[in-house]
Amino acid sequence: MVIGVPSQATKVEKRALVDIAKAVGARKVALVAEPVAAVIGADLPISEPVGNMIVDIGGGTSEAAITSLNGVVISNSIRIAGDEMDQIIIQYLKEKYNFFIGEQMAERIKITLGYLPIKEDKKKMKIRGRDLNTGFPTEIELSSEQMKEILDPVVTAIVDMVEATLEQCPPELAGDVMENGIYLTGGGSCLKGLDRYISSRIKLPVKLVPEPLLSVVLGLGKLLEDHRLLSAVEVTPNTT
Repeated sequence: MVIGVPSQATKVEKRALVDIAKAVGARKVALVAEPVAAVIGADLPISEPVGNMIVDIGGGTSEAAITSLNGVVISNSIRIAGDEMDQIIIQYLKEKYNFFIGEQMAERIKITLGYLPIKEDKKKMKIRGRDLNTGFPTEIELSSEQMKEILDPVVTAIVDMVEATLEQCPPELAGDVMENGIYLTGGGSCLKGLDRYISSRIKLPVKLVPEPLLSVVLGLGKLLEDHRLLSAVEVTPNTT
């Protein structure tokens, strides 16, 4: 069994994962840092002396990492990601309009309106929910400009994390990152306009990996078929 773990997971957390996996029947367990799995899943070089910077925006956490030579060189993570975006949307509508929506509707709003309002792509969306004053179903309209205002705190925190990781990049890998840019993965990275906004802030190319929702899983799947590479990248703690 191959399991992805955050690169900053502690030895205690890693051992706990191994114990749980063995308790449910796994005979052999290998742990792999999720940024490494994402790089492999995106068909980027992992074993060469080349630096790749990957930013994984998941549901509960966001992580920025620079990988090279089968491992994570530097990483930073925050407990702010896609789920936080949904909660901020819900809270904004509740406070501004006394209007209640559920998490599924918040996700739909996020996908439809995105983050960066562009003149030729301004959008408005009619949203159905419940008026908290009357308790009756009702409808309001939300614009892409409002979405930028709503999501600014979350996006700013993610960009700050990216900038902090860039500042810690070893000089010998800085050229690779400058040339290749930053790769985004994870469900939160699909937020429309996010890649362009991050690029405008850090002045580097930013692009989505081909399968942002699946890159970690695809990487773990490839490692199951390549035992030599798996032994080179695994971070399983010594339990003896």
